[in-house]
Amino acid sequence: MQVLIDEREYRLIRRIANRNNVTVAEWVRQTLRAACRGGPSGDPDRKIARVRAAARLSFPTAEIDRMLAEIESGYLRDEGP
Repeated sequence: MQVLIDEREYRLIRRIANRNNVTVAEWVRQTLRAACRGGPSGDPDRKIARVRAAARLSFPTAEIDRMLAEIESGYLRDEGP
């Protein structure tokens, strides 16, 4: 297999590979394997149905600053004397 990339990309990949003490070829193989493992799996229609079902649920919400303040106040309350 041959993959063409520009010189700037190659220098970046070479630096990353060197940092990980592997060759560029080995870094590419490891990265491709990781991408294959992390790729999507399963039936897309089933996933969409799950997302739609979750979207129909209702949970308490608030502005992010308020939620963070409430969370933090709970941490402080639990610390005790």
